[in-house]
Amino acid sequence: MLKGVCTMDTRVDILDNNNLDKDVILRVANIIRDGGLVAFPTETVYGLGANALDSEAVKKIFIAKGRPQDNPLIVHIADFNELEALVENVPDIAKKLMESFWPGPMTLILEKKPIIPDGTSAGLKTIGIRMPSDIIAREIIRAAGVPIAGPSANISGKPSPTDVERCIEDLNGKIDYIIGGETSAVGLESTIIDCMVDPPCVLRPGGITLEMLRKIDEKIYIDKAIMEKPKDNLKPKAPGMKYRHYAPKAPVKIVNGELKKTIAKINEIVQNYIGEGKRVGIMATDETKDFYEDAIVISLGSREDLKTIGKNLFETLRCFDDKEVDVILTEAFDEVGFGVAIMNRLNKSAGFNIINV
Repeated sequence: MLKGVCTMDTRVDILDNNNLDKDVILRVANIIRDGGLVAFPTETVYGLGANALDSEAVKKIFIAKGRPQDNPLIVHIADFNELEALVENVPDIAKKLMESFWPGPMTLILEKKPIIPDGTSAGLKTIGIRMPSDIIAREIIRAAGVPIAGPSANISGKPSPTDVERCIEDLNGKIDYIIGGETSAVGLESTIIDCMVDPPCVLRPGGITLEMLRKIDEKIYIDKAIMEKPKDNLKPKAPGMKYRHYAPKAPVKIVNGELKKTIAKINEIVQNYIGEGKRVGIMATDETKDFYEDAIVISLGSREDLKTIGKNLFETLRCFDDKEVDVILTEAFDEVGFGVAIMNRLNKSAGFNIINV
């Protein structure tokens, strides 16, 4: 339906992962090489891409998104042989992680070479590097012949987009091209691992869980600071560490505790808000959705399937914007496995507004 549409100044094309239109890929690659901006699908979330080696093109990313300049970008590559030109010595543990999880939803923090502008790395001597598994993303990178800096393709602070319609909603008229593909398979941004410390440290949880990483190195750990409200003077080493992220228009409140008590507390809070004339949204699960009344209830999926909950999280937050709710209440999840990444995003979206019961 959207194929070949020119909306305001932005062209939109939808590609079939199983039958890529090479002409579209080349057109997009030329835009990247010429310093333009392109939104494109990845398995994590949709990305907003520019030539990572072009400081002027990178500036356009920050302008289009309204992104703080001290928030570093992730550089995307398509093949292992591209690494040598971009980073200095690659530690053995980084090589092992690449062999196990690339291509895929994992970003490694490594020492950058001077070829990467300070604007891309937010002035840091390190850079995050990722090799996406999405075929469209990798074909665009290959055709462009340059690494692509690619944060999420949304207005900074909003929930990241997992389909092309949300990219259009946020960036129509602000960038040169939007490429659509399948809905993002993971739905949360990549796991970020700092390989410049020993043992390596997880700076952002994602689809590659701590349990998976510890099969490669049992000493890998998660930076405790990422699950806490960040300090104002924090200099972020990776995207998503400092600023409020993933936030819909309505404030989000997390209710954390034993499930029956959580349900009761949410229902109590709903009634208080209704008494104030407010419209309430509830992020529930398949197991709990029928226990809520007098609110707009959306299930993220089954508590037995955290991957589906993670995949649906950002789109559900955006759906509540569509429904114009005044406040969003959500159940919490156990911080194990993929639940760590889910709670990281929920904490960020709520500004760490947590009600413990």
